[in-house]
Amino acid sequence: MDKLINDFSFGLFFWQFIILIVIIFLLGKFAWKPIVNALEEREAGITDALAAADNAKRDLANLQADNEKLLIQARAERDALMKEAREVKEQMLADARTEADAQGQKMIAQAKATIESEKAAAVLELKQQVSGISIEIAEKLLKDQLANKEAQSQLVEKMLADVKLN
Repeated sequence: MDKLINDFSFGLFFWQFIILIVIIFLLGKFAWKPIVNALEEREAGITDALAAADNAKRDLANLQADNEKLLIQARAERDALMKEAREVKEQMLADARTEADAQGQKMIAQAKATIESEKAAAVLELKQQVSGISIEIAEKLLKDQLANKEAQSQLVEKMLADVKLN
């Protein structure tokens, strides 16, 4: 260190000092300002990116809240549609039952009417058969009785007696 103090030269110190100032000036003009500007721009970009991230986070939270609301609304609409579909189904089933009952009653009434008409036709046919058989029997009896003269006169007298009484 003594050597430095002994060899100290003011001229050399002066020129070194001037070169240092010129280098500081040149660095300040051409290097420091762009570096500082780049750092400020980077800081502003980072700040903007953080603000954008916060905005995106808020937007995402809003979207999630909106999605939840939409899901709740969609579920409510789905439940309403399902309830309406069940009501329509029950109404259709009730209508079908009512119509089936009405058709059944109509068919039963038609069957009863058919049975009654067939019963009446059968009774009429039976009466016709009975009357036919009765006429045949009466014919045979009358033939037997009319073949005998005495039985014939008794029958005529009996019929005359019946006519007077009525």
